[in-house]
Amino acid sequence: MSRTTSPPHRTRAAALAGSALLAATALTVSALSGTAAAQVDSGRAAAAKVDNPYAGAKVYVNPDWSAKAAAEPGGSKVSNQPTGIWLDRIAAINGTSGARGLRAHLDTALSQSGGSPMVVQLVVYDLPGRDCSALASNGELGPNDIDKYKTQFIDPIASILSESKYANSNLRIVTTVEIDSLPNLVTNTGGRPTATPQCDTMKANGNYIKGVGYALNKLGAVPNVYNYVDAGHHGWIGWDDNFNPTAQVIKQAATAEGSTVDKVAGIIVNTANYSALKENNFTINDTVNGTTVRQSKWVDWNRYVDELSYAQAFRQELVNVGFPSNIGALIDTSRNGWGGSARPSGPGAKTDVDTYVNGGRYDRRIHIGNWCNQSGAGLGERPKAAPAAGIDAYVWMKPPGESDGASSAIPNDEGKGFDQMCDPSYTGNPRNGYNKSGALPNAPLSGHWFSAQFQELLKNAYPAL
Repeated sequence: MSRTTSPPHRTRAAALAGSALLAATALTVSALSGTAAAQVDSGRAAAAKVDNPYAGAKVYVNPDWSAKAAAEPGGSKVSNQPTGIWLDRIAAINGTSGARGLRAHLDTALSQSGGSPMVVQLVVYDLPGRDCSALASNGELGPNDIDKYKTQFIDPIASILSESKYANSNLRIVTTVEIDSLPNLVTNTGGRPTATPQCDTMKANGNYIKGVGYALNKLGAVPNVYNYVDAGHHGWIGWDDNFNPTAQVIKQAATAEGSTVDKVAGIIVNTANYSALKENNFTINDTVNGTTVRQSKWVDWNRYVDELSYAQAFRQELVNVGFPSNIGALIDTSRNGWGGSARPSGPGAKTDVDTYVNGGRYDRRIHIGNWCNQSGAGLGERPKAAPAAGIDAYVWMKPPGESDGASSAIPNDEGKGFDQMCDPSYTGNPRNGYNKSGALPNAPLSGHWFSAQFQELLKNAYPAL
C-alpha cells in the first residue's frame, strides 16, 4: 500500500473515541469560481458533477488507518484526518487482514456523511509491471497481464462503484489513477542514464497506456467518479525535456481504450512523496553573485522549486495540449511539511548559490530523488479544499505512518520486492545522483505500519500540531 517515486531524470552537476471515529473531517471550503454544492437526492439519483468534488464536501476518514494513528502517542491529534484508500492488489477489493474492502469503506462513508456530500479517496494501483523504476512497490501482475488487470481489477472496482447504492448517492468518488506509471515512460526509458529494462519493456508493450486508458474509461463512466491522473512531482518532471513529454503521454493514455480527456477531472502531484509545498526562502528567479538558482546542485536546472508552482504549471500544460480548461490538481501534503528544529527560519547566506539554496530550503533530503521513508520528514498542510488557484485540494493520499518499503529483503505474498533506496546504508544510483538514500532504518514492507516513521512525522509537522 505504498508507492515509490521515481527520482529525477538525470544527475547533472495517526483508537478514535466513540463517535469521533465516524466523524468525517470537513475540509475548509474555499470554492473555486463556478463551483456549487450539488443538490442531492440520496439513494435516488446521482448528484450532478461539480467542478471541484472537494468543495462543500466532507472527506472520508478511514477507520482502519485512524485506529492505528490514534493508538500512537500523540496520534489522536491527526487521527481524524481523511486519507486515501489504497487498492493496490486484487485482494484489496474485497478486503485483507486488518483492512476492510471497498464495499465496506463505501458503506462506512455513507454512514459518516450524514446525508451531506462526501468525498471518498481511492488509489487505483495495480498496473501490469507496476513501478518499473523501483522494487519496493512492485505489483502482483506481470508486464503482459493487461487482460487480468482489466477483468480482475478494474472491472470489479467499476462494478462496485456502479451499484445504485453508491453511484446514486451523495458520495463523490475520487480515484487517483495509477501513480508512478506514466511519468516513468518519459524519464526512465531509452538512452537516459536513469533508464531501466523494466520501464523500456512497459513502454514497448504499451500496457501502461492501455491500462490507464481502460481505468479512466471504465471508472469515468460512473456518474459520481472523479479521475485524477498521477503527474509525478516537480523534482521528477520539472525539467524542460520531461515537462511537455509527460503531458503528451498523459493525453495519450487519457484517449486510449475508449477514454477521452473529459473523463479526467485533474491531476495529482507528490503522491506519497516528500517535495515541499512551497519554498519561501528562494525562488527560481533568484541569483547569487550573478549565478542563477537554477545552477545550484539542488535545483539542477529545474524550472520549479516546489509542488505548488509545479502543480499549477503542469495543470496549465495539460490544458495547452487539449484537456478541458477547468481540470484541477491535487497535492499530497501528507509528508512534506519539513518542520521541526531543522526547518530554516530564513534564506541561506549569499556566499554562493549552493550555500544560499541549501541554507534556505525546507526540503531537507540529501537529494530530491530520494523517496523512501525519508529521515526528518514531517506532516504537511492538513487536507483542505481549494487552497490556491487551480488546486482542488491538499490531500493526505498517502496515509502517514505507512511504510514506503522495507529496509531489507522481507519474503511476502504481496508482490513487493526489496529496493536498496529503502536501505539507509545504500549509496545511490543514477536516479538520485549516487547519494545516500536518506531512509529510516528498520522499515517494514510498503504499506505496513511503521511506528517510528509516524512519530517522526508528528515531531516534524509543519504547520506544527
